[in-house]
Amino acid sequence: MVCRTACVGLAAAGLLAVPVSGAGAYLAQPTPEPTATAQPSPAGDFPVLDDSVKAKLDTAVRDVMKKAAVPGVVVGLWAPGKGAYVQAFGVADKSTGAPMTTNIYQRIGSETKMFTVTALLQLAEQGKVGLDDPIGKYIADVPNGDRVTLRQLAGMRSGLLSYTQTEAFYKALTSDPQSSYTPQQLLDYAFGAPKPILFEPGAEFNYSNTNLILLGLVVEKISGQPLGAYIHDHILNPAGMSRTSFPQGAEFPAPHAQGYTNQTATGKTENATDWDPSWGWAAGAMISDLRDLRTWGKTVATGVFPDGKRMLSPEMQKQRLTTPPTVIPGAGYGLGIFDVQGWIGHNGSLPGYQTLTIHLPEEQATLVVMLNTDIGYGPQQEEPSTLFGQAITQIVTPDHVYNLPAAVQRGTPPPSSPSPAS
Repeated sequence: MVCRTACVGLAAAGLLAVPVSGAGAYLAQPTPEPTATAQPSPAGDFPVLDDSVKAKLDTAVRDVMKKAAVPGVVVGLWAPGKGAYVQAFGVADKSTGAPMTTNIYQRIGSETKMFTVTALLQLAEQGKVGLDDPIGKYIADVPNGDRVTLRQLAGMRSGLLSYTQTEAFYKALTSDPQSSYTPQQLLDYAFGAPKPILFEPGAEFNYSNTNLILLGLVVEKISGQPLGAYIHDHILNPAGMSRTSFPQGAEFPAPHAQGYTNQTATGKTENATDWDPSWGWAAGAMISDLRDLRTWGKTVATGVFPDGKRMLSPEMQKQRLTTPPTVIPGAGYGLGIFDVQGWIGHNGSLPGYQTLTIHLPEEQATLVVMLNTDIGYGPQQEEPSTLFGQAITQIVTPDHVYNLPAAVQRGTPPPSSPSPAS
């Protein structure tokens, strides 16, 4: 996630996600409360998505919307042989009352991380990089650069401070959210901080957007292509994802919802639709839509493109999905990807928007959630996307309830400031 998730997600699994209290330490937050009306199906039996189940899902989604004050949300759920549930709720624009629709484009925040790391893994398969190479082999002047490996960067175990968790970055972003950033400027915020190293490489899990900026630079250096071009040519095009893009600036295809955030200099809610996402770059700048995210959910979880060709070899996919545990029971983070109670994928959050794209291999089920706010809910500032994911999976997969606390992705915020998400 990249801020409170204010930045990329500023937040998390959204661009940005959650360490609290000290060098990489994570606070195990209580799981978000279930919606009162969500009634689970029998354990181990994914229900047919008939009218009665759809009615339960409608009620659960509306309950979360009301509780978390979400203006609009799009939900897609697909399971072979069980049917599909695709619905849009609420408004895309609070000022006009225009309804949310299922064909909108969406800023996807930290879901970008899955694409960046996929690019790295493809280059590793070709023997052009080694996952256990130190980052210093490719990028100069990285703290601990002779010891932090590409694998540790992709797995959020580098020990490097996230630039989105620095006071200097937060002030710069909120004072002028239309500003454009270069990757080096982003790294300078992290490496110029008083304590750019939180812990020894590999010692802990700590979600850091700095890791992905470094990996994006590696992809560019080794491939000889801009990161967005590599992702288009080697991932999006083979997957048939024609409505997914890596913008150069604040451009945003129509139609799209207006996005609302309180990650502002005043703390008041503002419209963040046209904020420049370059500050998220390889960690959270991409745009997609419901159809393409459905495709991506299965593709990234299996390593196989829709036409049956391999995106990654079985051996590399196995490495990717080796998910050492976080401090949250049932939640692990592999190489640019989460496994939360069996659901594989990532969330995304940046000012104004959140997404969730996850796939449950044992049911071949894919869930996509897109909403037009990143404002957290309750004392723990839980991600609204997590609340939706939890409410929906409680109904359809009670043995696999998606329950990722915000603390897993959020870095220690600057003093008296929310932390940007991604």
